[in-house]
Amino acid sequence: MKRALAARERGVSPARRRNGAKSGLYCLCAVVLVMLSAACADGRAGEGPSSSAVHSGSAAPSSSSDFISFAAPPSSSNRAFSSAPSGGNAPDNLPPLHVAGTGLADPDGNPVQLKGVSTHGLAWFPCYVNEAFFRELRAEWNASVVRLALYTAESGGYCTGGDQEALKQLVRNGVQYAKAQGLYVIVDWHTLSDGDPNRYLAEAKEFFAELSAEFANDGHVLYEICNEPNGGVSWSSVKGYALEVIPVIRANDPDAVILVGTPTWSQDVDQAVADPIAEYDNILYTLHFYAATHTDALRARLSAALDAGLPVFVSEYGICDASGSGAVDLKQADAWMTLLDARSVGCVAWNLSNKQETSAIFRASCEKNSGFLWEDLSASGQWVRETLTGNRAPDAS
Repeated sequence: MKRALAARERGVSPARRRNGAKSGLYCLCAVVLVMLSAACADGRAGEGPSSSAVHSGSAAPSSSSDFISFAAPPSSSNRAFSSAPSGGNAPDNLPPLHVAGTGLADPDGNPVQLKGVSTHGLAWFPCYVNEAFFRELRAEWNASVVRLALYTAESGGYCTGGDQEALKQLVRNGVQYAKAQGLYVIVDWHTLSDGDPNRYLAEAKEFFAELSAEFANDGHVLYEICNEPNGGVSWSSVKGYALEVIPVIRANDPDAVILVGTPTWSQDVDQAVADPIAEYDNILYTLHFYAATHTDALRARLSAALDAGLPVFVSEYGICDASGSGAVDLKQADAWMTLLDARSVGCVAWNLSNKQETSAIFRASCEKNSGFLWEDLSASGQWVRETLTGNRAPDAS
C-alpha cells in the first residue's frame, strides 16, 4: 500500500504498506513455517512486510540477531478480553456460502456479512497463524473470517524465491485452524508489486489447482485470486487472468466463492460493472480502502456498483492513510462501516502484525502470538476489535 498519494483519490494505491524494503524487528514464531519455526517480520516501509494494499518487496531478516523469541502466551486468567457471542456457527457447522445479489448468503438464502482480519505477508509474519489465536479471533473478537495473505512477489514471495512448500503448508495450517474454530478463511494470492496478475499466471494456476483440490470439501474456504492489480493494468487484462484461473478452481470445487481484484489497487469496481465476468457465478469483486485517504468519492463508487447489482467484498481496509501509516481517521472509518453494514458488504481489516506502522493490529513492542491484552493492541487494533464485537460507539467528532 505504499503508493504515492496521488492528487486524484482514485489513483491512490492502498498497497503502500507492503512496499519497499523493510528493516526492523523480526520475531521468532512458535508456528511451523518450514517445519517448525518461522519469522514474524516487523518491517518498516511498505506493505512488503509492511502494509497491505500496495506492497513492495520487503527484506528478509539479515541475520540471527534480527530474531527474538516469543514469550509464552499468558494464561486465560490474565486475558483482558471477555468472550464474544459465537454467532451461532459451531466449528463443525460452517455452512457453505454463495453469492446472492450483491453479497454472500447461506444455504437458506439469508444474507451473510463476513467481518474479520487479514494476516500480513505469511512469509514475514507466520507466527499469527496458530490455533490458539484463531480461537481468540472467533470467541473474543467475534471475527467470522480470516484472510491468509500469500505474497506472490517481494522478498520471500511465493514466486520470487520463497519456500513454496513451507508457504503452502502454512496456508493449509491456517485453513484447518480456521475450520476448527468456526472461521471462514480467504486464501489470498497477494499480488502487489507485480502489478499485473498475469505476470505469474502459470504459478497461480498451479497453486490454485493443487490447493483447491485439497480444500474441495471444505465449504469454509474462499479464494482471492489477485489482491491488488495496479501499475496501469487494465480490467480487460485482469478479467482475462480471472478467466484462466477460475476454471482451474471450479474443476475441483464447482461452487467455490472466488474474489477477483479490480484495477488501481482494487478501487475500480466501476470497470467491473461495465464488463463483469459473465461466464461464472459465485464471483465477488474486491474493493480496498484506507479511511484517511479514500473517502466520499470511493464510497460513492462502491454505492454505484452495488446499485448496479455488482457483488462486492472489501477484502482489505485500514483506518489510516493509504501508506499504511499516518494518523487514524475515526470519522471516515465509521462512515465506511456505516455504509458497509447498511449494504451487508463483508470486510477484512489489514493487518495481523507488530510492524511499526499504523495499520498493524499489534503494537511494535508486542511479541506474543496469542493471549493478547488490550494494551497489546495498536490504535487500529483497538478500533478493529471494538468494531467486530459491537462494543464501539461511532466517533462523534
